[in-house]
Amino acid sequence: MSMLATLLVGSPKGPRSASDALGTYLLDRLREKGVDTKKIYVQQALASEQGADALLSAAAETDIIILAAPLYADSLHAGVIRMMELVREDRGKRTPGKKQMMAAISNSGFPEAGHNDVSLAISRKFALDCGFEWSGGLALGGGESIGKRPLEKNGGQVRNVMRALDLAAASLVKGGSIPEEAVRLMARPMVPRWLYLLIGNIGWSRMARKKGCREGLDSRPYLP
Repeated sequence: MSMLATLLVGSPKGPRSASDALGTYLLDRLREKGVDTKKIYVQQALASEQGADALLSAAAETDIIILAAPLYADSLHAGVIRMMELVREDRGKRTPGKKQMMAAISNSGFPEAGHNDVSLAISRKFALDCGFEWSGGLALGGGESIGKRPLEKNGGQVRNVMRALDLAAASLVKGGSIPEEAVRLMARPMVPRWLYLLIGNIGWSRMARKKGCREGLDSRPYLP
C-alpha cells in the first residue's frame, strides 16, 4: 500500500496564498516520489459539517500531515486553532492504527524567519498531543513576496526555498524528519532586508493613497 500525504492549507486566502504555494510544491515533490496526495483548505472545510468530517477522516487515514499556514499575531489563524481542537478531540475517540507523521511550514510577512518560532512550537505540541510523530518544521520570513504565484514562478529569489522543500520531501518519504540543512535554507532571507522593507513601505503607501489616508502615516499619537 502506498503512502498518503495530506496538505492542510491554513491560510484563509486558500489557493491564493503563499501557504498554498509552499505546501503544494512540497506535495508535488512527494507525488513525484510515488506518494499519494490530498489537499484540504482548512477555512473552507470548517465552513460545513460535511467538510469538517472529511478533514477529520483525512487526518485519521493519512500517513503524513503537512500543515502550511501563515503567521497571525505571532500565532496561527483562528481557523487553524479550531481545526487543531477538533482533530485533538477526534483523536481521543479513535484507536491509533499506524504510524503517522506531521510536518509544518510557517510563513511570516516579517523578513526574519524567527518570528515563526511560536507558530511551529504550537504545531509541534498539537502533533505530540494527537499522537503524530513530529517530523519538524520550516520557517520562512518575507512570505508576502511569494504572493499567490506557484513557487516555481518566483524566480531565483526562491531557489533556497525550493531546495529546502526538495530536501524535506526526500527525507519525509523515507519516514525521516526534515533535515537541519533544509531548516537553514528556508530561513535565509529571499531578498536583502533593506530591499524588502523598501518594497513593503511602497506597498503600504499605495494602499493608503487608494483609501484616501495618505497623510499621517508616520504619526505616533501615544508617544509622550
